[in-house]
Amino acid sequence: MSKAKHFTREYVREEVLPTAFCPGCYNGVVMNALALAFKELGVRGLRNYVFVSGIGCSSWIPSPYIKADSVHTLHGRAVAVATGIKLVRPDLNVVVIAGDGDLAAIGGNHLIHAARRNMDLIVIMVNNLVYGMTRGQQSPTTPHGKVTLTTPYGNFEMPFDIAGLLTHTNANYVARWCVSNFTQLKESIKEVLTKYSRGFRFIEVWAPCITYVVRYEGKTPGEKLKEMREVCVPVSKYEGLSGEEKVKYVAVGVFKKEDKPGFIELYREYVARAGGAHNE
Repeated sequence: MSKAKHFTREYVREEVLPTAFCPGCYNGVVMNALALAFKELGVRGLRNYVFVSGIGCSSWIPSPYIKADSVHTLHGRAVAVATGIKLVRPDLNVVVIAGDGDLAAIGGNHLIHAARRNMDLIVIMVNNLVYGMTRGQQSPTTPHGKVTLTTPYGNFEMPFDIAGLLTHTNANYVARWCVSNFTQLKESIKEVLTKYSRGFRFIEVWAPCITYVVRYEGKTPGEKLKEMREVCVPVSKYEGLSGEEKVKYVAVGVFKKEDKPGFIELYREYVARAGGAHNE
């Protein structure tokens, strides 16, 4: 209990607790993984961090709960605003935390072009598989066949594999974990803060909405976690499955690790070349 109170005081605004999340919501797991990553890295205070979020349940994680500067911006515009902040203050660690509706739907264009530019951002997409804040409509990542408010007979569309898409961009780091992979998620966050600390770094967290996915399935949060321990399999195992089998599982792991110069470094070099050419 004392340890829990320790990093609550250090990284979370106690004055706004308890959170507004639904009972059992996995957003708390993501917050805990982030806090524990900071703790294990010896981060004392978040003065060198700024968090950016859009609109959605997971966008509430940084604002108002994380004890740091944050910008709660328009729906779908978190990556665009974060890009502006990083250009103006390249000394800061800029972290985007938002949901699949915010990043994969209305903000999808900003997401893929930030990855193309290898913009120096950390983006954590909490994928709850629906539009949770607006009562569970189908989102771009809703699994095929899933019953939602707008697909009462099952989703007939195929979902977007966002991590798979970004693996084929210029991004430096792309990973996906389920909330049942707590230790791997925490270690992945530590990696993008230390060893892979430049360029575009993306972590997808598979965290089904408790109210509009888990309860629709007639399950408890605990039962869903146990299910994810079986369903979320390492990408090496996933690639060996047949097409029919793959539909039943979620591939998790780090799909891409590179350490190329990020946009900020390349932009500075470009400005220096432009200045030299102008002075000739």
